Amino acid sequence: MRWPDGRVEECWSPSLVVHDHLEAGRRYTVADFVDRCTAAMAEADRRVRARYGFACTGAAATVEAVGASASRHAADAEVEVLRVHPPLPGEPA
Repeated sequence: MRWPDGRVEECWSPSLVVHDHLEAGRRYTVADFVDRCTAAMAEADRRVRARYGFACTGAAATVEAVGASASRHAADAEVEVLRVHPPLPGEPA
């Protein structure tokens, strides 16, 4: 993602569910972006728990990293999603 100050940051998703919440090339307000990331990582964590029986620490770390970065920006500033990874099946990596 590209934060309002121009800094580019990558975050990891443990699941393709992130595609249900974020779209590459789209801009979101910081507040909306944090909400979407939190929802996506919560769903990813639920999937990991259901499949493997334990929490996904990677999802929790992503929520923490996004929150820390977001706290440096106004809630109504815009974040641009540059790409969503992992890609959906059939999409280029």
